[in-house]
Amino acid sequence: MAIVDRPDDNSFDNTDVTVALAEDGDVEQQNLDFSGLVDTIQSRYERSRTKREFDESRWVKSYRNYRGIYGSEVQFTDSEKSRAFIKITKTKVNAAYAQISDVLFAGNKFPIGIESRRYPSNVAESIHFDPQEVTPEKVEEIAGQISGENVKKRSSTVARSDIKDQLGAYEEQLERVQDIVKEGPGVTPTAFTFEPAKNAARMMEKKIHDQLDESSASKHLRNTAFEMVLFGTGILKGPFAYDKEYPRWNKDGEYDPLFQTIPKVEAVSVWNFYPDPDARNMAEVEYIVERHRLNRSQLRALKNRPYFREESIELAIEYGPNYTAEYWEEVLEDNDLTDDITRFEVLEYWGVIDAETAEMADIDIPEELADRDEVQINAWICNGHILRCVLNPFTPTRIPYHAVPYELNPYSLFGIGVAENMEDTQLLMNGFMRMAVDNAALSSNLLIEVDETNLVPGQDLEVYPGKIFRRQAGAPGQAIFGTKFPNVTQECLMMFDKSRQLADESTGMPSYAHGMAGVTGVGRTASGMSMLMGAAAQNIKAVVRNIDDYLLSPLGKALFAFNMQFNFDEKVAKGDLEVTARGTESLMRNEIRSQRLLQFMQISANPAMAPFVKYDYILREMAASMDLDEDKILNDPREAAIQAQMMAEIQAMMPQQPAPQGAPQGAGVQDPTGNGAGNMGAATAPEPGAAGFTGAGGGDNGGQPAPPPEGMVQ
Repeated sequence: MAIVDRPDDNSFDNTDVTVALAEDGDVEQQNLDFSGLVDTIQSRYERSRTKREFDESRWVKSYRNYRGIYGSEVQFTDSEKSRAFIKITKTKVNAAYAQISDVLFAGNKFPIGIESRRYPSNVAESIHFDPQEVTPEKVEEIAGQISGENVKKRSSTVARSDIKDQLGAYEEQLERVQDIVKEGPGVTPTAFTFEPAKNAARMMEKKIHDQLDESSASKHLRNTAFEMVLFGTGILKGPFAYDKEYPRWNKDGEYDPLFQTIPKVEAVSVWNFYPDPDARNMAEVEYIVERHRLNRSQLRALKNRPYFREESIELAIEYGPNYTAEYWEEVLEDNDLTDDITRFEVLEYWGVIDAETAEMADIDIPEELADRDEVQINAWICNGHILRCVLNPFTPTRIPYHAVPYELNPYSLFGIGVAENMEDTQLLMNGFMRMAVDNAALSSNLLIEVDETNLVPGQDLEVYPGKIFRRQAGAPGQAIFGTKFPNVTQECLMMFDKSRQLADESTGMPSYAHGMAGVTGVGRTASGMSMLMGAAAQNIKAVVRNIDDYLLSPLGKALFAFNMQFNFDEKVAKGDLEVTARGTESLMRNEIRSQRLLQFMQISANPAMAPFVKYDYILREMAASMDLDEDKILNDPREAAIQAQMMAEIQAMMPQQPAPQGAPQGAGVQDPTGNGAGNMGAATAPEPGAAGFTGAGGGDNGGQPAPPPEGMVQ
């Protein structure tokens, strides 16, 4: 093992050197000298492969039940004609996978979040400053300190809004202005409050989500979820450094791609995953071996990745293909793999090598690591050659694999899936359906018995409508008899339905949850069906909690550590952050969450409650529940205050509209003359003899009609 400099790429920005096996001199002889390491990795792989055989048999049965294929353990009698396989297992697996996918991606983004701790320890939870307390001279002094140069003295008539703009521009250097920035939220109407921890959390979350989108993490998570449902365990690998190629053409039309190092995650099939057989969970795992099946082009492509030994790769290719198919590969690929396979078997090892084993494997441990009892390495081997061997580059040291069980088995790393839970009920359903089909075929036809002594010899005994048989003259008794077997198909189908109900119970996935019609009882009403669906979702909630605990949470922490180690950002480092898995949270996202926020806003509409409510937080949560980017559509408190002041200034600059004229003098609700001077509202009709009364018996006209206008003939 030799210390070599890191390449000139941005894969590992914060580390100067790494310990890697370099190529110098006779590479083939060097690989022979390090054959002890190859033997150690190969022996651990064989041990894991042997211990995993029982789990492989479970997975093979699950896969066959999913595909609808009978295994060799199912023996048919000679009398059985039907070979029907009712693929209820496929229905259950697809239904569970669909529900999990809907829950995980209900928010249309990867279910990992970064939040600030409730009580941050190394950063202030909130800080504030009040522009009213800041003089223009103080602003100029602060600006000079930050820019490193003296700022010309400005007039004392500096606008308050200009001060706000300057202070906003210096937000990143708030630690330089401790004399005007105070810890805690602002209490005055003109104070601006900042939350550094929350800002750091939002920045880190957006960065991680962008990295996950670049590596198509959502697709790999769905692949992991499918194997988790089918086989009981899903494997996700990462993050690890990967150089992604972005297509680009220069001005001359030549292809000039851009390569950028990103943290990548990918799904690993459970069939190629060989963990430490003595471990019951990932925390106890000492090593993991991943089996790769590569062609020549894929093997040569490894040269483009950091620390792969180019000459050793070519030597492995010269030795020829060494891939040997496992027995379960014939089941998965539905063909005979006894022919030669022109592929290479490459083993990727992540795990611990203790100092004694390292010395036996002829590994020279550097002086700075000589006092350690064990070291973590990553090694790739093929055809007895070491293709890559480096010390584990991650800090803190971790193995980049995450295994999530569908149903937890506390005594094994591998979990239990839907297909295994309904293995017996699937066999029962197949048996009863075959019996029903065979009985229906038998009972639908007559068994014909013929007494040939009563018939004329030489006749054709074929039976068809209108057939005539000739009898012997004088022969007594009936010559042809028809026997009908009893039809027990209905009883067999009843047992089939019972087995299907047992499948619902064993999987926790009732048939009505994936579209079965004809639900009776409580499910006949909308509220009853809602209660049933809520109860059925409890099983999926438990599965999603497993995904949160065993996959999303450790993956989020690994991504956070990766960014802090290889893509260090001082702004984010100052925040006291924690990773949150949002799989379970997605169960109540969007409609339910937004409805609760709206209800809370209606409750808090009381003016007496308004001072106690943080409406900026509610608006951000409502935007997030609607799958909107809250940073793009909402202002922070400082920006909101500036925006409010700008709107107030614009409003003041607009010309004033004349106020509407009031009602004519003397108008009142008791003016029912209809001349337009009255106010609308309830009025009291004038009594006879009072002013305004026009009826007979009094009024202005003495109870007589008003005289016609002059010039009009009455």
